[in-house]
Amino acid sequence: MKKYLLIVVFALAGVSASAQFGVSYHQSSIPNLGFNFEYQDRYFAELRFGPNQYFEHLALELTANYIFLNKEDYDFYGGIGGRTTQLEGLVIPAGVNIYPFDNKNFGFHIEAAALLGETSVLRGSWGIRYRFGGTRIPSPQKDE
Repeated sequence: MKKYLLIVVFALAGVSASAQFGVSYHQSSIPNLGFNFEYQDRYFAELRFGPNQYFEHLALELTANYIFLNKEDYDFYGGIGGRTTQLEGLVIPAGVNIYPFDNKNFGFHIEAAALLGETSVLRGSWGIRYRFGGTRIPSPQKDE
């Protein structure tokens, strides 16, 4: 599975010129540090890894997410992905990003993710998110 994650990472790097890069930290009993690429204000892929672990136990997670509700101060997303090493298997995240400040590049997030595999876990997390580059302006689509 690690080979597939690396292939996806290199594919994402090829289109990164048209994407907005960001970082996030997910605090929970299974914490993650994430690096993401946001496309067209509706899609983002995030590569996550678990800090505070030995390298041989380092878990990688890759998710592809769709932003269902895209407002200026918040958005709601859901997705699907995979995870390696510890709790290896399918990942199904759903969460909310909140941007309460004038600078819409910095915000907070709350996420629930089902980790499905040999052992299944529902992970709840909260954290911070920062997007590099220009301030994101939501697409002029109606989200009701």
